[in-house]
Amino acid sequence: MNNTMCRHLFTGSVLAIAGLCAGAARAEDVGGDLKATIALQWQPCDLIVASKRNADSDYSVSCKDGNHYHVYVNPQGRVVVEKQ
Repeated sequence: MNNTMCRHLFTGSVLAIAGLCAGAARAEDVGGDLKATIALQWQPCDLIVASKRNADSDYSVSCKDGNHYHVYVNPQGRVVVEKQ
């Protein structure tokens, strides 16, 4: 993967998280944004069955396939998807 592609993937992740931070999104929109953010970080998640907002830009996500993730923006402003 070249640097341009990495930059576009990262930008897409940031935009997805920015959508989560808007606060006006409906529940299904948040789920879609979380799923897109997880996919852009090359992590598997077939369907989000539960998500919990922990704080601003900080979510816990459970997928139907059994995967669990912590999705957040770190202090440096980067989107992080940690498998739990």
